[in-house]
Amino acid sequence: MKHVQRIPAPDKSKNIALINTRQLCFLTAFILPVSKLLETPSLFAKNALGDLLLPAFLQFLLQFIGLFALLFITEKTGKSIFQLIEEKLGGIALKVFCSLLAVYYLFFALLPLLDAEKFIHAVFYDTAPSRFTFTPFFFLSAFACVKSLRHFSRMADLCLPLFLISFVGIIFMSAGESDFEALLPWFEFPASKIVSAVKNTTAHFSDALLLLPFLGSSDYQKGDGKKISAAFWLGAFFVFVFLAVFYGIYTTLAPRQHYAFSKVAQYFSALKTVGRVDLLLVYLLTAILLLSTLLPILLSVFCLRTVFGEKFSMVLSIVINGGLFAFVLYCNKYYNFLYGLFTDRLWWIFPAFSVGIPLFCLLLLIGNRKGGKPRQKGKKLKQGVGYAR
Repeated sequence: MKHVQRIPAPDKSKNIALINTRQLCFLTAFILPVSKLLETPSLFAKNALGDLLLPAFLQFLLQFIGLFALLFITEKTGKSIFQLIEEKLGGIALKVFCSLLAVYYLFFALLPLLDAEKFIHAVFYDTAPSRFTFTPFFFLSAFACVKSLRHFSRMADLCLPLFLISFVGIIFMSAGESDFEALLPWFEFPASKIVSAVKNTTAHFSDALLLLPFLGSSDYQKGDGKKISAAFWLGAFFVFVFLAVFYGIYTTLAPRQHYAFSKVAQYFSALKTVGRVDLLLVYLLTAILLLSTLLPILLSVFCLRTVFGEKFSMVLSIVINGGLFAFVLYCNKYYNFLYGLFTDRLWWIFPAFSVGIPLFCLLLLIGNRKGGKPRQKGKKLKQGVGYAR
């Protein structure tokens, strides 16, 4: 008989809790795409109409370039970006980098928060709700922000069945009512329209940078990059299918259809008999949407914890979430102005960070010892500052 090599038990004395690669893949495929199913369909259709799949593909391609750079660095070095920055540039540079990321994550969270609040008010209430209806979200967010990334990643396992049940159910109800010929002919509109569609939706795409901290806290092994890449494109496929069904239903009316995933199934013929059971699926998808909305806030506090220390976790969580609560409470009446500001004038900030930072991090590979052995199966990723808490 062949000798069976047993995997040694984890060393509990080190108190290291790593994120499973499976959870990282589920996060990429089943949580991140949901944020693209609310407002981005109408934004794509506003500029590109029937060619909306093309700017969507370009957006995902840009994010994949950033993600590929991060995976390449992780595969080559076996270290997190945080650890590489600390080793090559020093602790002060690491704190500056984390502070920059924290500010960006907060900036990225603003529009999704306004979208989520207006969506909850429009779909869940028949009459005008109280201004404080969205307040429980910030209590949930404040609680999540004092936990580790591993605690959040566990939610990805739960989101797998929730997403598949709700998404497949919504597509099943709506696909029969969709006219897919409305998507033809392809490339009907000039390139300027496609570029405008990409520019006006950058505020909703930052997948590569959202995954950066998780990669450093994961049990990354040789070959896991292929799994994460496949999960990324699986999530993109879900978005492409939804966009096709959405435009096939509303065609030229699509640019005016906000909160897309709550509307596409409402024309299913059986609903006339059984009632709006599609809303049950919408509620399931909304639960994942709230997790997706919470994610950049969690990552912002995570980066600030690396700068100021774990003992300030509670204070940082309260300050950040309290500030965002005040922003949503007092700035929601300027929704149209803020949307125009982010999509027309500040759109370049999002690709500059979400794609530019991962590409810039490739410079950290300069001076690495050549011939280093790639990390093999079973060898865990070295932990950097602020990781796996």
